[in-house]
Amino acid sequence: MKFIIKKTILLNHLNYVSRAISTKNIIPVLSGIKFDLTKKGLFLEASDENIIINTLLPKDKIESILEEGKIIIPGKYILEIIRKIPNELINFETDGQKILITTESSEYTLNGMNYEDFPTYNFEFNKEPILINSKIIESIVNQVAFSTSLQESRPILTGINFKLEKDKLEVVATDSYRLSLKTFKLENKGKETYDFVLPKTSLLELVKIIDSKKEIETHIFNNKIIFKFDNILFQSKLLVGTFPNINSLIPTETPIEIKADLDNLYNLIDRTSLLSDSEKNIIQLEINNNELIATCETVQIGKVEERLLIENKTNKNLKISFNAKYMLEALKSFEKKNIMIKFVSEIKQFIIQEENNEELIQLIVPVRTY
Repeated sequence: MKFIIKKTILLNHLNYVSRAISTKNIIPVLSGIKFDLTKKGLFLEASDENIIINTLLPKDKIESILEEGKIIIPGKYILEIIRKIPNELINFETDGQKILITTESSEYTLNGMNYEDFPTYNFEFNKEPILINSKIIESIVNQVAFSTSLQESRPILTGINFKLEKDKLEVVATDSYRLSLKTFKLENKGKETYDFVLPKTSLLELVKIIDSKKEIETHIFNNKIIFKFDNILFQSKLLVGTFPNINSLIPTETPIEIKADLDNLYNLIDRTSLLSDSEKNIIQLEINNNELIATCETVQIGKVEERLLIENKTNKNLKISFNAKYMLEALKSFEKKNIMIKFVSEIKQFIIQEENNEELIQLIVPVRTY
C-alpha cells in the first residue's frame, strides 16, 4: 500500500472511525483501524464488536494512489501522529506488517497487524430504507436518552425503544424510576413496522459524527441497524429482549394540574436541591392554591424553602416528594416557556409536558418520605 494524502482530510475520517475503536484488549486487532486502499479510494474501518464504523475517502480526495493494499494500524498511535504532524501532505507506505509515515520533516514507523485477523462485517441494505433527519437523532439524545438505566442487571433498559409505523416514530427510555417518551412525524412513510431497542451508547457515538443538516438512511434488521450518510456507514447491534409496555404507566386521568414558567421552575428546583443529600437528592413540593413551595431539609446540612407563583388549573392542593436530579433533567428537555405538571396523587407517577404539546412526555415516580 502506498499513497499520499492531505492531513486534514485523513484526520476528519480518522476521527469518525476512531469512535468505534475497542478500549478492551480481548481481541487485540480491534484496537486498530483497518486501512483498505483500492481503486475507489481509502476505506477506513474500526469496531468494538458492538458498533462498526466504515468510511470512504474517495480517490479524488487522495493526492496520489501509487499501490493498493490493506493493513491494520494501531488506532491510538495513528490518530495522535496525524493530529500532531505539522505538514499538510503525508506519505504512507507499507513494508510487510510495518507502515512508514513520512512528511518533509518527520518519519514514523509503526508495527501494523494482519488485516486477515480483523473481523469481516457484512453491511446489508434494505431496498427502501427509512429516512430520518439528523435533527431527530439529536432530539432523542437531548430529550429521551438520559432516562435509560445505568444498571447492567436489566440490559434492555440501557437502551432506547424505537417503534416505527408508517410516518410515526415513537421513542421511549426508562430506568423504572422515570420515563421519557417522544413522538416524531417522519417525512416519508415506511411500509414496514419496526420495534427495536438501540443501545444508548451507540446513539451517543452516532450523534457525534452526524451532520445536523443531513437525512440519514436507516436500514433495520433483526439484530442490527445501519445508519448511512455521506460516505459513512455506522452499524450497531440491537439489544435482545422485550422492552416494558409503557401504556399502563402513563396516567390518563390527572385530577391535579399546574402551569408554571419553565425557567423559574428549573431555578427553583435547582436552588432547593443545593441542600439535599447528594446520594438520594430528595426534595418536596407543595401545591398551595396558586403557590408552589419547594423544601428540603437534611439533618447534617440544613433547610431551604423556595416559593413560586403558579397557575393551579384544578384548584386542588398536593404534597409530593421526588428526586430533584430527575426533575432537573426532565425540565432541561423542554424548549417552550410554559409547562404543565399533571398529578394523580402523592404516591403515583406524575407527568411533565409543554403547554398544548403532547409530543414529549416526561414521567417521574415520586418517593415516599414517611
